[in-house]
Parts: sequence; C-alpha cells; structure tokens
Amino acid sequence: MTTMTENAARYREFKMPDVGEGLTEAEILKWYVQPGDTVTDGQVVCEVETAKAAVELPIPYDGVVRSLHFEEGVTVDVGTSIITVDVAPGTDDAADAPAAGSVAPAVPAAPAAEEEPQGRQPVLVGYGVSEASTKRRPRKGATVPEQAPAEALRAVQTELNGSVPAPARPLAKPPVRKLAKDLGIDLATVVPTGPDGIVTREDVHAAVAPAASVQGDAPVSRETTPAPAAPVHSDARETRLPIKGVRKATAQAMVGSAFTAPHVTEFVTVDVTRTMKLVEELKGDKDMAGLRVNPLLLIAKALLVAIKRNPDVNASWDEVNQEIVLKHYVNLGIAAATPRGLIVPNIKDAHDKTLPQLAQSLGELVATAREGKTSPAAMSGGTVTITNVGVFGVDTGTPILNPGEAAILAVGAIKLQPWVHKGKVKPRQVTTLALSFDHRLVDGELGSKVLADVAAVLEQPKRLITWA
Repeated sequence: MTTMTENAARYREFKMPDVGEGLTEAEILKWYVQPGDTVTDGQVVCEVETAKAAVELPIPYDGVVRSLHFEEGVTVDVGTSIITVDVAPGTDDAADAPAAGSVAPAVPAAPAAEEEPQGRQPVLVGYGVSEASTKRRPRKGATVPEQAPAEALRAVQTELNGSVPAPARPLAKPPVRKLAKDLGIDLATVVPTGPDGIVTREDVHAAVAPAASVQGDAPVSRETTPAPAAPVHSDARETRLPIKGVRKATAQAMVGSAFTAPHVTEFVTVDVTRTMKLVEELKGDKDMAGLRVNPLLLIAKALLVAIKRNPDVNASWDEVNQEIVLKHYVNLGIAAATPRGLIVPNIKDAHDKTLPQLAQSLGELVATAREGKTSPAAMSGGTVTITNVGVFGVDTGTPILNPGEAAILAVGAIKLQPWVHKGKVKPRQVTTLALSFDHRLVDGELGSKVLADVAAVLEQPKRLITWA
C-alpha cells in the first residue's frame, strides 16, 4: 500500500513559471500533452501567451502526465499548478489516474509543491534543472531495470500469461502525435523504428504514402483545430472581445507613455530616389545573397548613423533616481503588426552590425514575429524604435514612444511624386518621416538634428560611408 510520504514524492506539480518583467499571468494557448503521455525533462508540454509573447514551456521532470488542471484558452496566475506529473508510474495506485484527455480541476493532487527543491525558481525561458532534482531515492526491494521498460513489461506478462498482451498506447512524442493527427494517421498502425519502440516523424511520413495510394485522389483527413473561445455577443449589432494578452499590455504601455513623457513630433519630406536605386543594386550584390534587402534596411542604417552623430538621443529617463541614462549601445526596435497585436522586438547591439548582419537580423526578427514566436527577451531592453506605417499606404503619423525610450521614427509610404530636382520638376521617389521624442531628454535642436541626419542619409546614401 502506498504511504502518504511516497505519494507526495511520487507526484510533482508543475506551476505556471515566473514570467518576469512585472507580468503575473499567462493564457494557455495549446497543450502538447494529454493525461497518460510520457514526458521527459526539457520536453515542451504547452504554449502560453503572456502580455508580451507566445512562449513554449518545457517541463523539468521525467514521468507520466497524470492530469491537466486547465483547458486551453484559460488565463492562469503565475505560481498556479497547471499539470501533475507522476514521476514513479506503474505503482499500485496507478488506477487512480484520470482517463486520457481529461482535465482535472485546478487543485493539487498531492502536496508535492512543498517538495520542490529550494533555491530554484523557474522562468518562462532559459530555465534549467539540476540533474539531482529529477532523481529519486530507490526504494528497498527488488529492482526493475530502467532500460527498455516497455520490452521488460511485455516479457514479464508473456511469462506469466503465456501470451503477448494487447499492445499499449503507441509511444510517441507530442509533436509526432500532432503530426499524425494532422495527417489522419492512426499511431497504432505505424511501425515504430525509434529506440524503445518510439514512433518517429519519419515513421509517420512513411505511413502516409501507402495510405495515400489506397485512398487514391481522396484528400487526407485532418483534425479540425479547436476554435478559440467565442467572443461575448451583447446583441446582433455588436461583438464584445476580451481585452487581454499583447493588446492589453500595449494599451497600458501606450497610455502610460502618452501621459508620462511629453511628446514632440517633427516631420520632414525627403527624396529617396537614390536610396531606392541602392536597394536594387544591393539585391544583386553577392555579399547580400540570400538576405532580405528592402528600404527599411537602409532606413535602419540611416537612423543608426544619426544616433552615432547625436548620441544623446539614445537615452532614457530614470524617474526613481532622477537621472538621465545615456546608452552606449543601440537595441533597435522594429514595430511589427502580428495576429496577436502590435509588438516591438529589438535587434540587440544593432550599432555594431554590418549591413549584411543587420539585414539578417531584420529578416529573423520579422519571420519570428509573424510566427508568433517572439520571446519576451527579444522585446525588452530597446533603446530606440522604427515603425513603418508606409507598408499600409499611410503617408506618416505621430507615433507614441515605446516606454523607456527617448525617440521613435515613423516611416511613411514611398511614392512617385513631382519633385524639384536640379532646378527641374521631375518624378522622384518621395517619403515623409516623423520623429517623436521625449522633450524631457531631447530638446528641439537635438531632435531636429537627428531627423535631418536621417533624411540626409536617405537622400544621399553615400553618407553611409562618409559619416559611418
């Protein structure tokens, strides 16, 4: 019979990790495991969305999932248990485990929380676990070999019963299970080739080919992804949506910024015809092969040059200590519109990057943002921001400062317009730039110099060489 002490040591409660940066909750977007699944230390078990980004959570235990405490779409406070793991599966009270697919109430199954190792506080990204924390003291009595548990169990049952028992639930990692579901493949029909009889991705793909040949031209069946929670409808003429996640955080940050920092916005219209020609030339340059080259790349480089010439604009206001903090590095933020709302990831130490390196970083930043995988770390520590409203066909705007920064540059649409060039009216590529800055840190002269320098570089891109 299992004692209470053994039960407490057997079950481990995985709590919603500390998200850091003042965030206290996260929404569970998707579970990658279900009750009955085997998990290993470091395996991703779910995806959650904080007010800053969507993040995958790895679990620091080995064992079998006993229960999930919350459904997808539920917002959970930091420190609340979200999953119970049986770190000693196969003991006599295994029958107590809930059926696969069930979600248990948000109540710890056993007081294992107090058994957590001291001095270790998990966080959303970058946390680890010491080797000792996942090992248990062996019990007295007969020992069971740790290797090939499935094969050992089958051998024992065969010896006792004289026959091979019915096959258990196929062994496969959560991503492989998801792949099989998406492709309409029953894992029980797949021949495993992985260690200890684990089904691999290659096994699933191999099973697709014969299935497709049997079905002929019939489309492969796919499971429908569960729809998000329905919005609250007040009547047929209105729809109410909950304010949460990235949009909630953005709203709070913008209100705080607008009513804390005295904003000033200046504008300049500039001929960028030469910059557009340089963009086309760089697309054919062998040093830029495979990289995304666009006007934003040269605009970013122009702003970095302007900051180098006017370093005092790269600063922040420390209200608590009543100090102006001058930054000797530039973490260049790029405002990005995503399905989850506006986010501003930044390129760390952008001032030290060559043009190809800057292009690579911009490409990775945009791709990650579109996939919804931007990490909280990528959105913290920014010093100055660019927002490209021109992609929406807008001429310009009056951007609100990203909290903690002194300046933000808005770039309008680049259009072919009549322009006086060398004394004659000619069609030229023209855009309007807008620079908003914190008037506590940046006076009119400094702000004007920064904006004028950006415009000068875009009008004459050779200044990237002479001024850099």
